[in-house]
Amino acid sequence: MTAAPTAVRIGLDVGGTKIDAVALDDAGAVVARRRSATRGGADGVVDSIRDAILRLDRGGAAVAAIGIGVPGQAHGGVVRHAVNLGVEELALADAVSTLFDVPVAVENDVKAAALGAHALGDGTGSLALLNLGTGVAAGIVADGALLCGRHGAAGEIGHVAVDPAGPSCRCGQTGCIETLAGGAAVSARWGRPGDTVREIFDAADAGDPSAIRLRGDVARGAAAAIRLLALAVDPDRLVVTGGVAGLGERLRSAIADELRRSSATSPFLRSLHLDTRVEMLPSASPAAALGAALLDARVLV
Repeated sequence: MTAAPTAVRIGLDVGGTKIDAVALDDAGAVVARRRSATRGGADGVVDSIRDAILRLDRGGAAVAAIGIGVPGQAHGGVVRHAVNLGVEELALADAVSTLFDVPVAVENDVKAAALGAHALGDGTGSLALLNLGTGVAAGIVADGALLCGRHGAAGEIGHVAVDPAGPSCRCGQTGCIETLAGGAAVSARWGRPGDTVREIFDAADAGDPSAIRLRGDVARGAAAAIRLLALAVDPDRLVVTGGVAGLGERLRSAIADELRRSSATSPFLRSLHLDTRVEMLPSASPAAALGAALLDARVLV
């Protein structure tokens, strides 16, 4: 019988509506997991994190360290521009550390998910994770460590312009990857309140011309992001996650078709076999919370 851990590391994936919390033992195994609601605003976020940790069934184990993945910009323990949380700026690491008197690390949620996805594999080699959610971003793991960059901007590929004739982007450019494959931009272009990207794919399958064009743009934007990551990083694994990725095989197949089409005239691109390398991370995966729990020891700054 395995003895209960005396201390655990806590990881939290803080989203706009929910928090996914996990506890890891010394071997890095998940020994507890719980989901709870997120309250908005700076005070609401801190209170929600406190409650999520206190309600996590740790079997009496002490908390040794806490890692938090959040949307927005995270640098030096401070979260900025987390619109989905109603937070403009919050010294989150300090606030949570004061509550629990343990070390606290804070990172962007997509980067945390990349670290977790890497750990859920065999933990070796390199990985690039593409998040297709409300927006588009990526996380990169090399030699077991998360690549953040000088200003924490590594992986912010959603605002790489790939189509000069494409839609206008909220960043001020035209034809960014996010305008093609980001859930919010795609739904806005669809123009039917309440419809999701899944419903757009359903309408495309039924022959709707507008939906077919939008589905093609989603695949085109995602394929552009995959090519960008492959050529910039050349990772061992290419993983896709996020709300849009909840389409699973339907999305993977569309991306693979676009990667084959776009590489038809390039022997070099065909030699990379990108169409067969794309993996979909299951929607129920604890990757983001797991990665958050691993943050403090494995982040490149």
